[in-house]
Amino acid sequence: MQKLRYLHRYLERRGLPTHIPEIRIDHLRAFLVHLQTEVKAGCNHPYKPATSKPLSSLTIAGYARAIKAFFSWLSREGYIEDNPAQLLKVPKTAQVIVPTLSDDQIRRFFGAIDLSKSSGFRDYCIALTFLDTGIRLTELANLRIDDVDLEKGHLKVMGKGWKERLVPIGARVQKALWKYIHRYRPEPAHPAILNLFLSQRGYPLSADRIYRMTRAYGEKAGLQGVRCSPHTFRHTFAKKFLLNGGDLFTLQKILGHSSLDVVRLYLNLSPEEVEMQHRKYSPVDLMRL
Repeated sequence: MQKLRYLHRYLERRGLPTHIPEIRIDHLRAFLVHLQTEVKAGCNHPYKPATSKPLSSLTIAGYARAIKAFFSWLSREGYIEDNPAQLLKVPKTAQVIVPTLSDDQIRRFFGAIDLSKSSGFRDYCIALTFLDTGIRLTELANLRIDDVDLEKGHLKVMGKGWKERLVPIGARVQKALWKYIHRYRPEPAHPAILNLFLSQRGYPLSADRIYRMTRAYGEKAGLQGVRCSPHTFRHTFAKKFLLNGGDLFTLQKILGHSSLDVVRLYLNLSPEEVEMQHRKYSPVDLMRL
């Protein structure tokens, strides 16, 4: 929705049609060119600070996919006769290795959290949940206490496009969340507040606050060479899930993606990791010849 709102704002500011049946393919192509040439990284992001760098090819491709999906839905539902986005091409994305957290960096991150404080244990549970599930920042911020099923070991998550999914959690996360809920979670400031993670005053933690908290612990731990953010935890989860023997199709379900093409963007391995995996699964080494 955020990407579509930005498209609407762009059309409005340029004096272009905002009435959906009047939008043409050249308007959509001009919007993508605008993203490529005029928009800087972070300027439309609700949590990240703006930079002087251009938008990445991955980000622009994300806008294109959102537009194509929206107009495809309008066409299927009969709101429009012709789909202008049908001919819109998704820009090719650069194949880059996204830095993820190493085991040592993960230990240092958790070591920076003061578990003697109730707020520290809450932050510990938040980071642990990010690392064990790969859920998005907004998905975690919107978790309600009745979304947590500790007996069955899963979270009920509301993802993009209002798609609900069940995300498994491991035994250690189950134990930590049980302890947080029963010992450390503050009394809600109002009975209507059902969010899982609360401030010390009993109000829901905003996504912005969780994002800043994650960055602050990364700085406290002295982590370098990697951006310490909830999305980095998502990438780290995806990579570790596969390196530990998980499969792509299960990972796709957990992450909440409709396409394996998007899931593969998380999974570029470094040369060292490729070598490690080959040593582990070498066909010849595993055969008794």
